[in-house]
Amino acid sequence: MNQNPLKIASLGIQHVLAMYAGAVIVPLIVGGALGLTGEQLTYLVSIDIFMCGIATLLQVWRSKFFGIGLPVVLGCTFTAVGPMIAIGGQYGIPAIYGSILVSGIFVVAVSKYFGKLVKFFPPVVTGSVVTIIGITLIPVAMNNMAGGEGSPDFGSLTNIALAFGTLLFIIVLFRFFKGFVRAIAILLGLAAGTITAFFMGMVDFSAVGEASWFHMPSPFYFGMPTFEVTAILTMILVAMVSLVESTGVYFALGDICEEKLEEKDLSNGYRAEGLAIILGAVFNAFPYTTYSQNVGLLQMSGVKTKNVIYTAGAFLVLLGLVPKIGALTTIIPTPVLGGAMVAMFGMVVAYGIKMLSKVEFSSQENLLIIACSVGMGLGVTAVPELFAQMPSSVRILTDNGIVAGSVTAILLNIVFNVAKGKKQFSLHLLRSRRLHNSSLRQSQ
Repeated sequence: MNQNPLKIASLGIQHVLAMYAGAVIVPLIVGGALGLTGEQLTYLVSIDIFMCGIATLLQVWRSKFFGIGLPVVLGCTFTAVGPMIAIGGQYGIPAIYGSILVSGIFVVAVSKYFGKLVKFFPPVVTGSVVTIIGITLIPVAMNNMAGGEGSPDFGSLTNIALAFGTLLFIIVLFRFFKGFVRAIAILLGLAAGTITAFFMGMVDFSAVGEASWFHMPSPFYFGMPTFEVTAILTMILVAMVSLVESTGVYFALGDICEEKLEEKDLSNGYRAEGLAIILGAVFNAFPYTTYSQNVGLLQMSGVKTKNVIYTAGAFLVLLGLVPKIGALTTIIPTPVLGGAMVAMFGMVVAYGIKMLSKVEFSSQENLLIIACSVGMGLGVTAVPELFAQMPSSVRILTDNGIVAGSVTAILLNIVFNVAKGKKQFSLHLLRSRRLHNSSLRQSQ
């Protein structure tokens, strides 16, 4: 590739735009659900963008101890949205960051051995977990479409029209455009919905006016972390699922860049993600994972140099240091956000189903694993008082639908698949990984 600085900069900005909507909408959803003030929400968005850049640079820079050394972009994982909202609602915001901190330390600790743990997280488990998470998020989207729980105009025709108008705009973009426009359809939908709301007198710019032009990240902005066993178990499960997804992205990138990945490379990649999660906890951001949409952009552009990703990481860091840019995203009205959420959360469910498509459905055991885990996850979410009379030691695993469903999937997978024999299961894993890599390349 011609190392033209202007070309590298433009490609770097393109990578930023491809992942920006996903990176920004996570803090907006979590912050909105937890009832953060405009100032707190501005900080959350800004620090998230900043940490996306730091996490990306940690992963691209290959050192002796961390970094996969491939042109990969990291962003906050959508898998953590539901758990963070649930933990924050039950235990408070400090418990969110306590659980993220411990999960990051756990990832660093197991990074050397995670290849051996993958057998406990085949597609039948990860697909079930992601599907459960997506389903539990849908009520959040519906409440926001109506104007936000507790709002005086909840369910008004204005809110409903704005929400469905935003969703319709996103669908139209997906129907009539391809490539880059489709990649940022959510971002464009949020912008169009906000502009429409502005002419309806529903946009408040006060947060932008009050935000400063520059700030430095502040450790433990929301207070010192607290540690709850249920919250920690939930976040460790989220981290494990993210690592499994990242493994597929690593191998896909290795194929694209014609680099053979060794076990040490994978360990360094996992370790970099663990460090990113720890830093996310310290600065009150989010858990981070590899973004597959940027792999698709890499394929479309045909540019595989790491200089472009270094540039994208640097842009993210700079954007995160300017709160006014973060504040711009906080002016999005709740119904507009709700309309986009339906598409985003629906995509989480769809991605979970896509992961399940790699499962051998002729196996009745796999069908039972999916049926029981999804049923348990959804059931506990819908009827949280189901296990209220159980001992507290048992309720650690049953109070949260995501944990209950995930533990069910893991245990049943051990009973029906792992216990069958290592050789047969290894062949199943190899076939699943090949299918994952192939479908990732085709989907992009």
